Amino acid sequence: MVRARRIWVTAAALCAVAGASPGVAAAQPPSVAGPSASVGGEALPPGWRLTGGGPAPRLEWHADRPVPMGDARVEFRSGDRLLGVPKPSADGRTFRLPLDGRRPAGLRGLQVWSGGQRLDVRASEAASTSPVEPPPKLPANSVDPGKPGTYRTKTGEYSLKSVRLPGFKAPVEMRAVVVAPVGTRGERPLALFLHGRHYTCYRGEEISVDWPCKSGYLPVPSHRGYLRDQRLLASQGYMTVSIAANGINGQDDESAEDGGAQARSSLVRLHLGQWADWARHPASAPEIVRDAPRADLSRVLLVGHSRGGEGVNRAALDSLYPPPADQDGYHGPVDWTIRGMVLIGPTVFGQNPVPDVPSVTVLPGCDGDVSDLQGEVYVDGTRAVSTGTALHSAVYVVGADHNFFNSEWTPGTSAAPSEDDFYDDPDRPDPVCGARAATRLTADQQHRAGATYIAAAARLFLAGDDRVRPLLDGSGRRAPSADPARVLSHAVGARRDGGLLPDGRVSVTGGRLCDAVNPSPAKACLGEDAKGYSPHFAQWWGADRETGRRAIALRWSREGTRTRVAPGRPLSLSGAEELALRLFVPPNSRGSRLDVTLTDTTGHRATLGRVRADGLPGSERTASYWAREIRVPLTAATRAGLDLGSVKSMELTSRSTSGRAWLMDAWGWRPGTPEARAAALPRVDIGRETVDEGDSGVRTYHVPVRVTGHGSGQVRVYVLDPATGHARDRLVTVHPGGHDIDVPVQVKGDTRYGPDRSYDVMVKAVRGAVVGSYKGGITVHDDDPAPTMTVTPLADRVTEGQSLRWRLSLSEPVDVDMGAVFGVAPPASGAELSTKDVSAAWLRDTTGQSPDPERPLSKVHGLYLWLDVPPGRTSTDITLPTVKDKVAEPAESVTFRRLDDMTGEPLPGGLVFSGTVLDGPAGLRP
Repeated sequence: MVRARRIWVTAAALCAVAGASPGVAAAQPPSVAGPSASVGGEALPPGWRLTGGGPAPRLEWHADRPVPMGDARVEFRSGDRLLGVPKPSADGRTFRLPLDGRRPAGLRGLQVWSGGQRLDVRASEAASTSPVEPPPKLPANSVDPGKPGTYRTKTGEYSLKSVRLPGFKAPVEMRAVVVAPVGTRGERPLALFLHGRHYTCYRGEEISVDWPCKSGYLPVPSHRGYLRDQRLLASQGYMTVSIAANGINGQDDESAEDGGAQARSSLVRLHLGQWADWARHPASAPEIVRDAPRADLSRVLLVGHSRGGEGVNRAALDSLYPPPADQDGYHGPVDWTIRGMVLIGPTVFGQNPVPDVPSVTVLPGCDGDVSDLQGEVYVDGTRAVSTGTALHSAVYVVGADHNFFNSEWTPGTSAAPSEDDFYDDPDRPDPVCGARAATRLTADQQHRAGATYIAAAARLFLAGDDRVRPLLDGSGRRAPSADPARVLSHAVGARRDGGLLPDGRVSVTGGRLCDAVNPSPAKACLGEDAKGYSPHFAQWWGADRETGRRAIALRWSREGTRTRVAPGRPLSLSGAEELALRLFVPPNSRGSRLDVTLTDTTGHRATLGRVRADGLPGSERTASYWAREIRVPLTAATRAGLDLGSVKSMELTSRSTSGRAWLMDAWGWRPGTPEARAAALPRVDIGRETVDEGDSGVRTYHVPVRVTGHGSGQVRVYVLDPATGHARDRLVTVHPGGHDIDVPVQVKGDTRYGPDRSYDVMVKAVRGAVVGSYKGGITVHDDDPAPTMTVTPLADRVTEGQSLRWRLSLSEPVDVDMGAVFGVAPPASGAELSTKDVSAAWLRDTTGQSPDPERPLSKVHGLYLWLDVPPGRTSTDITLPTVKDKVAEPAESVTFRRLDDMTGEPLPGGLVFSGTVLDGPAGLRP
């Protein structure tokens, strides 16, 4: 995001603070405060403006401090409507979004979001700063996977020929660091690590996201940030490899609609393909691989951090259900089996988790990057999609940030500049995540906890040691090696049966069925009074509302309030030992108590027991509305003669005087981890086609959709309205090779210049299907030439006190705002107008600066003229008011030159216009 080169800051920029973020180039040109732009006569919020030029106007926002490069997308929204993902400029503060034909008059309630948090506002001044205590320490587990094993380790690296991936201009590196055990016998399971989206290059304190790195810059060694985790695993007998992905990080914002997930999958499988080839031909392997035990590719664990988490999830999907060949960079055989995944602070833009590959998702409680903890979808999003035998665990680490799981993203241990991604206001420190908060972990404590739980996943998924499962499945045990971190867990899958899910078939009395994502506060699960966010309700990128993703909201103001939940058909809890509820209460709350009662189809009732629910440590900036797993034995039901094979309903009765709670689901639970086998499912991939608008007539195009694999399944298709951004959805049953998803798009041709238009479609698996490329559509390219732009003087030679005036004209009207930006250039000869020669109000409104000290206009930072011709019109006038003075002066001039509005550099052959101001009669020289 921040490139080490000269940056251009627009007139809309807020005051920059040098050194506000580690790694920002030390010498930054000053930026200035400017006026709010307006649309339809209504002022935009501070920091926003419209800029023009090209096929459409651009909406621009400027931050008051650099926005560090991260894995979460920066999003522009208008109220509850997603406008899109803007492109960052080189300064790390300025973001621009083409409006693609959307009329500026429709922009109201502008907001900037990233990872579930707003960037354009500060936390409420009413936010509590009272100290928050960590949760109580859990009992120790019988096995601690964080203890080093008995093997010595050996470290080495390999570097292979770079590869080309579809949609990427520059080749991507094939580099990795290997840590192997020494002294083992036989083949050893393999753990592969993939880092997330981070800066790519550095030189001293300068950083960039270029690829390849410019001369004098080094690649940021993000792939070396998991050596501690690798050494722990290798000491326990596992082969480990951590691969580099800077080549993807430097290009995915321009080339990848899915945020780079498919490219990362290709890279992972290219490395696995090499390991499979080296197993067949050991002599061809790099030295570190030849000298290490042979990898057992039938037992592979993938570990992905941030966008690397989404990348390894896609790699697991692509290994089971092949992707379209034209989208994939790997075309070899799948000579490996992925037994499990660890996803650390992952993104999940596609919300398409692999249902039949076990996973552990690490959720950092103080994540300042993927702040909404959207990785929870890797658990919630697998329910009822396939067989349900794979364990999907969420591990919530109180006080952990996003970056410190990687030592190369951690100040004090990284080679390149790095930072704590949780920005804390020193004037109002966060009570949970502030540097001195009792709940905040140090970098060392956090990394040690991360290594411990990665090792737990390896031991469960690769070694089959069920003794570590209680650390991951909500059984309420801790690994002492991770102390003092407070680590909580819940799970779905494995030996959970009879799920009571808040789906469309359930009925609720005494509470309400709420929507995870809905702009209406009355229908949404978390209202406007919520103090923070919920990982369970993380918004799906692109959809302003969702169908089917729900929870059950409870609220009571007296003891004895009952909430009854009845599934569409009776549940079977036969064979279960306990009823496991995933339920949460507001952060920092204590002592909510509920009785749990079951009723069977014959009317027999049994109260199983009383449960207590406490909230997680939370603040307005944390995603702490997260479900704890609460279990209650089923022995009371058996004693009461309840038919557990035919459960009709469940009741939750309040035993505290007031409270709120949200129920995610309830399951019959018994211990154990069954072997997960992938079902034969159909796979859906949405493509994108770009078509020319044409000069006349109406043409119908169909969004490209590919369905491969086996069997049939259900997906939900969302069609986004390009004018409003709202989504319409429908449930579709798909079959391999079929045309069940048909989205026609009508394109009307004309000869007027206008914007390109995008008609977008998204798809999500519901039951018996998987989704690869989740988003696509039809992009309509406007193929009409742009009109000619000219500037005509109206009054370009005036006496001081009068206004210079020009007219910017188009050769013909167009269907989009046409604009240009002009900067002041020194005159070729003669005197130049100064800040004392023009209206002080005009100078302040245009640049935010004062006339003092007096200086030539070409020396005023941020003096740019932003000009727009509205749709349907052909001209706009330019006015520069001057002032009278009593100083005798020669004729003075001003020259404006058209600039590239992305770089700020003069356009070759661009428009130039000028004006001259003469002394008034009182000051006229003889």
